[in-house]
Amino acid sequence: MRRWLPLSLCLLAGAAGAQNLAERLNDYPTFARADYVFACMATNGQSREVMRRCACSIDEIAKILPFEAYEKAETVLSMQRVGGERMAVFNSAAAASALVADLRRAQAEAEIICFR
Repeated sequence: MRRWLPLSLCLLAGAAGAQNLAERLNDYPTFARADYVFACMATNGQSREVMRRCACSIDEIAKILPFEAYEKAETVLSMQRVGGERMAVFNSAAAASALVADLRRAQAEAEIICFR
């Protein structure tokens, strides 16, 4: 029985490591994916085919950008829409522009893959 204990512990540790890897590769919360799909469908149409393409699109974006970068870029974009003097920094800051540019590139790649 004791021989199996180290093997069991190794298997459990390996499974935990695999789960962490899966979590790292799929770090977008469901609400963020659903929000993207709803917005995408509002823009492109309300059909089942559009839903499939929009879901594909957020999956492709998730492969390119970690959720933290996606969330920061979305925040910058929403702040740019607000306008006003205090929000001008989001329009001119190089770091903010780089975040948005990365998101735009990921969206363009996703569009090529999912919407052709």
